[in-house]
Amino acid sequence: MGPLADQPPSQVDFYEVAPENWIGVGGSYGKQFRAFTERHPFICHGLSLSIGSPSALDETFLHRLKHFLDQHGIRGYSEHLSYCSDDGHLYDLMPIPFTEEAIHYVAGRIRRTQDILERRIAIENVSYYAAPGKEMEEIDFINAVLQEADCDLLLDVNNIYVNSINHHYDAEKFLTALPAERVMYFHIAGHFNEAEDLIVDTHGADIIDVVWNLLDKAYAHCGVVPTLLERDFNIPPVPELLTEIDRIAALQEKWTPREEASAHARLS
Repeated sequence: MGPLADQPPSQVDFYEVAPENWIGVGGSYGKQFRAFTERHPFICHGLSLSIGSPSALDETFLHRLKHFLDQHGIRGYSEHLSYCSDDGHLYDLMPIPFTEEAIHYVAGRIRRTQDILERRIAIENVSYYAAPGKEMEEIDFINAVLQEADCDLLLDVNNIYVNSINHHYDAEKFLTALPAERVMYFHIAGHFNEAEDLIVDTHGADIIDVVWNLLDKAYAHCGVVPTLLERDFNIPPVPELLTEIDRIAALQEKWTPREEASAHARLS
């Protein structure tokens, strides 16, 4: 776990991991991970549940996941509102059709997931680059799934911006149409500009000003909630990452009432 384990930054209040990378890991790595989860709060962000897949829900995995979440005292679990498998893994997040049928199908699978895990989960609004079978707007689809499944939302601020450019909608209007009371936490990240009208969500670059401004709007809409900085590659030294953490903290401080304790920024 490198420098974060050797000298955890004081600005970091919690960490996020993909459970698929750690379930069943033993030996020295397993011991190091357990020592880390004993000292720090953790959230898990899933990669493979494939909540919108036409294949059967992987309940064997869910039972293993429940044991892992309980074993490590994980504070929350989130997954993508997408799918990534059909008789095998596709190794990409595919868009679920925005249809009434898909709302009922996905909501049922989320409810079953929550029953097995014996906890609420959060579903993330994802970036997508095509909308096959679309019968309604993305915002209406997301809100309907959240309502019918009675689950929480992982609000990814960068994904809203990416989709607003790629699919030509107003990012702030989309943001404020999401139910603030269901938000578990935020993601914020960088992206890559492929063209003027095509942005790719990469988690491999610094956050740009327009996304920082949208994060500010997100705090105005939802209040100060835990916020996780995603960086998957092109990872700079920790001191450089902490400059973005400090900027998150400054925005949180702006929206924290004086009588409340100051909230801190978070880092994955």
